[in-house]
Amino acid sequence: MKIDGHIHTPFCPHGSKDSLDQYVEQAIQLGFEQISFTEHAPLPRGFTDPTPFKDSAITLQEMERYLLEIRGVKERFRKDLNIQVGLEVDYIEGFEEETRKFLDEYGPHLDDSILSVHFLKKDLTYYCLDYSDDVFGQMIECFSSVGNVYEAYFDTVLSSIESDLGKYKPKRIGHITLVHKFQRRFPCSEDFKAPMIHILERISDLNLQLDYNAAGLFKPLCQETYPPQWVVEEAKKKKIPLIYGSDAHCAKDLGQGFPTIFKG
Repeated sequence: MKIDGHIHTPFCPHGSKDSLDQYVEQAIQLGFEQISFTEHAPLPRGFTDPTPFKDSAITLQEMERYLLEIRGVKERFRKDLNIQVGLEVDYIEGFEEETRKFLDEYGPHLDDSILSVHFLKKDLTYYCLDYSDDVFGQMIECFSSVGNVYEAYFDTVLSSIESDLGKYKPKRIGHITLVHKFQRRFPCSEDFKAPMIHILERISDLNLQLDYNAAGLFKPLCQETYPPQWVVEEAKKKKIPLIYGSDAHCAKDLGQGFPTIFKG
């Protein structure tokens, strides 16, 4: 089945205002049989978005309308496309209980979901690691080296995999090498192969899925999928399900990179 399992919506405050119908029409045109709308879930209560415009996620007040509109488009196009109601949920160190409570409330209304790490904690400060290369440069100064940022990221990804977020914890781990987004400006001399293998082992142990995210191919300072090919091959050896995701934030990007990834 041809699936795009990671798609954002006009509800995304840092995305486009393309309509849900535009996304669906793009999916149908490209021959997709199933898509998941996975908007950035509201950030946990008590957490302050560190991005300048506080635009990392939708608000809790928008959740009911989001679910209603996705259900509506799901019903309208049900004969043409299998549409999944989903969310991309942030794992944020120190906010596990708040995230569990959110999932307990909204998880029953979802068909699909992704668990991702965008925020890293250093002392008492949180950073959005993929916001910009300049912010990533500031993080390197705060963490003392590129390698330390990578280490903190992979440690946090591992924590997300092993965390108890309740019955409705997402089964798919999002873009597990997002820390590579700015690697061409800030190369890392360490390969972090051992931590990555351990992460894959834990994903396999817990019967989780992996987001095979094409967005990095189109980021000028990354130019590779999240995760890169060697990790994909290791995941296949461990029989971890790989779910393609465009991570589209506008309709034209739905399906981006699919022909490149699956050319063979």
